[in-house]
Amino acid sequence: MTDPIADMLTRIRNAVAVRKPEVVLPFSKLKFSVAQLLEQEKYVDKAEKIKDGNFDAIRIALKYNGKNAAIRHIKCISSPGQRIYVSSKEMPHVLNGYGTAVISTSKGVMTSQEAKRQNVGGELMCEIW
Repeated sequence: MTDPIADMLTRIRNAVAVRKPEVVLPFSKLKFSVAQLLEQEKYVDKAEKIKDGNFDAIRIALKYNGKNAAIRHIKCISSPGQRIYVSSKEMPHVLNGYGTAVISTSKGVMTSQEAKRQNVGGELMCEIW
């Protein structure tokens, strides 16, 4: 697997498409911090680290509002073949502020609004709404 973040987002997208209550994926610190950010921004109910056999895993409980999922769109922006970096002045506004862009900065993984507030730039990982 060359891009673990793209794999994570695809697993979430596929689970939402078939209305699964949760998705389990292999653990990494970066994926777990993205999952915690999704929980903080109220896109998922709960993200937790679990033990799956001999390995650690991440269990993400997906969130639904009646028939509609809280995640309507999730897209990977930066890839191993083409990294996309933005400065604090170039932070994107996803869906005119209704969506969220996830940025990997030197101060950790955060939303584009938080990165702009802290005046840091970084790699534009994904967008979600």
